[in-house]
Amino acid sequence: MRTAVVILNWNTRDYLARFLPPLLESLPGPDAGVVVADNASTDGSRELLAERFPQVHTILLEENFGFTGGYNRAFAQLLEGPDAPQYLVLLNSDIEVAPGWLEPLTAWMDAHPDYAACGPKLHALLPDGTDFRRTDRFEYAGAAGGLLDRYGFPFCRGRVLSRTEPDTGQYDRPADVLWVSGACLLVRARCWRELGGLDARFFAHMEEIDWCWRAWLQGWRVGVVPDSCVWHLGGGTLPAASPFKLKLNFRNGLLLLENNLPATLGPARARQRICVRKILDCAAAVVYLLSGKAGLARAVRDAHREYRRLRNAPGAPVPPGTKTAPGVPGKVPGLWNGCILLRAALLREKIFNDLRRHEDRH
Repeated sequence: MRTAVVILNWNTRDYLARFLPPLLESLPGPDAGVVVADNASTDGSRELLAERFPQVHTILLEENFGFTGGYNRAFAQLLEGPDAPQYLVLLNSDIEVAPGWLEPLTAWMDAHPDYAACGPKLHALLPDGTDFRRTDRFEYAGAAGGLLDRYGFPFCRGRVLSRTEPDTGQYDRPADVLWVSGACLLVRARCWRELGGLDARFFAHMEEIDWCWRAWLQGWRVGVVPDSCVWHLGGGTLPAASPFKLKLNFRNGLLLLENNLPATLGPARARQRICVRKILDCAAAVVYLLSGKAGLARAVRDAHREYRRLRNAPGAPVPPGTKTAPGVPGKVPGLWNGCILLRAALLREKIFNDLRRHEDRH
C-alpha cells in the first residue's frame, strides 16, 4: 500500500458495520488499503471484522492503549520493512466518506513535499431515524482546520467553542493551519518517524494538535485541503459531558503548552502563559462547582494533578528544547494572540466574521 487508511477501534462495532463498506468502496485502487487496529474491544468488533470484512488487514492490540498508544503501535507495525506506506491516514470509525475523498489529499502531499500532514473539511453527520444524515454544517472536531488562542484553547475555522457555521464556500481555498483533526488526518510517513509519533502521555484528545505543532517547529507545514470533505458523527467513544473527557482536555491542554510554547515564544514567556492558563482553569472549576457540577470541578482538579505528575514523565517523543528547526523559531501560523473565550462571549455569532477578517489580514 502506498497509502494506509488506519481506523483505531475500541468498542464501536456498529460504526464499523455501517461505515466500513463505503470506505472500502471509495478507495481509488490497490495503492490504498484499509487497516483496522483494535484496542482490545469486547463488543464483538473483532468477530465482525473476521466474518464480514476478511479483506481488511487487522492489528489486534492486547489492551486499550488509547488513541496515542494504539496509533503509535499500529503505525510502528505498518512502517516496518521496505514496503512501508508513504502516507498514513488516521480515520475515526464514525467517519462517513464519499468517492474521491482521498485523492485530493494524496495529490496535495505529492505536490507539496514540505507538508507533514493535511486533512479535509469536516462536516457534521447527524442521526436520522435508524441511519445518519449528511449536513453542510461544519463539525466540531476539526471543521475547516484548527487554530489555538494565546492560552492554549483550540478552535477552528468554522467552529468556535460549541458554535458551528454552515459551509457556504468561505473556506474553499487550501490554507495553512496549526492543526488538523485526528478524526481524519493524512500524515507523511517520513515525518511520523522523524517526530516519533504521538505523545503517549496524552492517551486521547489534543494529541494531534501537539503532533502538528511539533511538525511546524521542525520546519514542516500542515494544511487543510478543501477539495476533500468527509462527514463526522463525533462523540462516539466519550460523550461531551463526560468528566473523564473533560479531565483529558484540561490535562492535555497544559501538556500541549508545556511541549511547544518554550520553543515558540521562549521559556520565560511560555511560563507566564501557562501560569495564566492554570488560573483560567481554576476559574472554570469554580464555575462548575457553583453550577452544581461537582463532578466536572473534580475533573479539572484531577487534570492539574495528573499534569504535575506527567509533565516530566517519559513519553514525549521529542525532548524539550530540541523541537525548533534552524531558521524557523517561533514561526507557527494558526496561533491567535487573543482570548477566544472572551472574544466569542462578546461577539457571539459575529465571531466567525471577525476571525475571517483576522485571517485575511495575516
